[in-house]
Amino acid sequence: MSKDYYEILGVERSSSTEDIKKAYRKLALKYHPDKNPGNKEAEETFKEVSAAYDVLSDEAKRRQYDQFGHETYTRGRRGGPNVDPFDVFSQVFGGSIFDSFFGGAAGRPASGPQPGADLRYDLQIEFEDAVYGMDKQIEIPRAETCDRCHGAGCEPGTSRRHCAHCRGSGHVSMTQGFFSVRTPCPRCGGAGETVESPCTQCHGEGRLRKKKTIQLHIPAGVDTGSRLRISGEGEAGRRGGPTGDLYVVIHVREHDLFVREGEDLLCEVPISFHVAAMGGTVKVPTVAGPAELQVPAGTQSGTVLRLRGKGIPSLRGHGRGDQHVRIIVEVPTELSAEQKGKLEEFAEACDERVYPRRKTFMKKAKRFFS
Repeated sequence: MSKDYYEILGVERSSSTEDIKKAYRKLALKYHPDKNPGNKEAEETFKEVSAAYDVLSDEAKRRQYDQFGHETYTRGRRGGPNVDPFDVFSQVFGGSIFDSFFGGAAGRPASGPQPGADLRYDLQIEFEDAVYGMDKQIEIPRAETCDRCHGAGCEPGTSRRHCAHCRGSGHVSMTQGFFSVRTPCPRCGGAGETVESPCTQCHGEGRLRKKKTIQLHIPAGVDTGSRLRISGEGEAGRRGGPTGDLYVVIHVREHDLFVREGEDLLCEVPISFHVAAMGGTVKVPTVAGPAELQVPAGTQSGTVLRLRGKGIPSLRGHGRGDQHVRIIVEVPTELSAEQKGKLEEFAEACDERVYPRRKTFMKKAKRFFS
């Protein structure tokens, strides 16, 4: 595909999901293969608009597509995502009514290859693992091709046969007045074929449920909502169809000290009254280890200071964010008599010049005290 998905559907990048759906419905009806028999160009366009709608109608896929661009998003997918255009059409329009218009099963041979389903795995990781990245093994249950019949569903040495009831079409027709309604064949279940000697291992399914251990590399800088796509690790297809993909969705646990804002970090650091007044150096935690922060004299509580390059590594591999430190001036408590006396002496020695903010406030509030 040379065009991007927005151009294929003829919509703006700011278009709503409803506008995208309307555009798809119009184009899908126009280019559906059953409406354009033998027209390869219309068939390819139908596939393109279906692939575009599959991505842009899904918030997570659309966000990833907008972030990485068309070429990067579709690279390595043999021309695009593993999307069945007829499944997309059926989801939008509903299969029952449109089967009667377009000939049932959207014109596909019922016994043809069917792609395997994509799988989703939600993975929770620690905050530090999101910062530094990690390698991890996960175990997923999935449908895999039967190693006895190699997906055929029948015993080795035997083969599948065309269903005699539907003559291999996978559906039967009923005429009611002006309408002809097609339904899946009750004998073969819509497959178009029957198995006389089912495989003793998969019982004719052609696939078995198994657990697969997969090695993951989680890059540094991932955040909650990040998705990792592992090509070909989804469920096995039927009758030689391609295997689906595995999508690992990341969930990062909250940290006791740090709050993440994109590639930047924020933490609060309490300091003593005298350091805030006279200035000084304080030690603060960062994800890269302890660092020294210079606190200017007269720093007020709530002031935010910055440590450059102490934040989260960029997923794109270009540097890292900053760490913002919010200063909290801690008021001393449980003072001894001696400490209270010295604090009173200090207060008597101070005039309004050392409290400029209070001086300004009192001028503004003066009329309320009269």
